[in-house]
Amino acid sequence: QVQLVESGGGLVQTGGSLRLSCTASGRTFRNYAMGWCRQAPGKEREFVAVISGSGHITGGADSVKGRFTISRDNTRNTVYLQMSSLIPEDTAVYYCAGGSRYSRRLNEYDYWGQGTQVTVSS
Repeated sequence: QVQLVESGGGLVQTGGSLRLSCTASGRTFRNYAMGWCRQAPGKEREFVAVISGSGHITGGADSVKGRFTISRDNTRNTVYLQMSSLIPEDTAVYYCAGGSRYSRRLNEYDYWGQGTQVTVSS
């Protein structure tokens, strides 16, 4: 069983930056691909970014490319999402997730955090 805890959300102005963190329990963190997803009010949860267990392979949604960067530190059991040039459309609850496969499909993730709110004001 893996437990995920996100942190780092908050209120930021358009054009600002935030770094989200997600820390996992357990000793097999490096075996899991990790992803970030988000859910805006009234919308379905959507994929944001993914990183392989080793950290060598990353991918992101078109809507965040060039603005968001996913990374991980396996010595700290933590995955990060560095967000810059934020816009109001980025306002959502952000979730980290873990799975055995590197995937952009939300249904392939086995473990989910509780989410952290990001609000971008105009």
